[in-house]
Amino acid sequence: MTATDFLTSAQRTIKMEADAVEQLLGRLDDNFVTACQTMLNCEGRVVITGMGKSGHIGNKIAATLASTGTPSFFVHPGEACHGDLGMITKNDVVIAISNSGSTAEVVTILPLIKRLGIPLISMTGNADSVLSKAACANLDVSVDSEACPLNLAPTTSTTVTLAMGDALAIALLESRGFSAEDFAFSHPSGALGRKLLLRVTDIMHKDGQVPRVFADQPLHQALLVMTEKGFGMTTVVSADNTLLGVFTDGDLRRIVDGKVDINSATMADVMSANPKTINGEILAAQALKIMEDSSITALIVEDENHHPIGVLHMHDILRAGVV
Repeated sequence: MTATDFLTSAQRTIKMEADAVEQLLGRLDDNFVTACQTMLNCEGRVVITGMGKSGHIGNKIAATLASTGTPSFFVHPGEACHGDLGMITKNDVVIAISNSGSTAEVVTILPLIKRLGIPLISMTGNADSVLSKAACANLDVSVDSEACPLNLAPTTSTTVTLAMGDALAIALLESRGFSAEDFAFSHPSGALGRKLLLRVTDIMHKDGQVPRVFADQPLHQALLVMTEKGFGMTTVVSADNTLLGVFTDGDLRRIVDGKVDINSATMADVMSANPKTINGEILAAQALKIMEDSSITALIVEDENHHPIGVLHMHDILRAGVV
């Protein structure tokens, strides 16, 4: 095959699968509505089963459902006949996937599912199959032909089945009012989870780590505190620990250029009043946006009494993996 042949083959495959997915639009009917309502009413888990390539697609559908607010897991139909059927309870709903609708391993467990009184939803390419007729709702995932030129390898059919699974998951997500924060709770270790869950108070420096100097302290003492704490800044507070201002490396450069006497100046003389502060309960991602908009690398965290309780540095956000 030439380079042109490879591209032609790929274009043909993608077009066939895209056309097959588009045809699904005309098949969304009361069966889809029944499937959604059955899954929403499920008090247990949605159990997906399927053999071979259908099983691989079923695994993906189960994972998508589980991460979007519908508790779900995959059970291999062959293993179900050898003990794994015990994973399924009377409160569950089963979705069985089979392009032919007559896969032996899937058909074998149908009487057991019926005996448990579990609602069965099928995804098949044959509306007259054993599996389709046993289901309370059959989702038609039939295709005219596979992208495989031999019309053998599951290609177009698995793509269509996956799209139908996504349609179910998103319809349920929207029905449940599933939010981005809900999604993050299912993905706490991912970048999205950290961005939507991690709060300033989780990663800020607090207590003895917060640099503090009093307004009447000499500037040279403040420089020692800044060096010790390592944030390139210090808070300036009153005797009752109320935040009065901030002094940063940038302020130091400006007063040196302005020929201020470092040995005699007090913090009240050189501090920047009304510093930018944040509440510890806001998201770390929000704090990052404030830093970027203000072109600063650290923020003072204060409580409702305007007492500095923490310092958040840009490096803290980067180490936490928020970005």
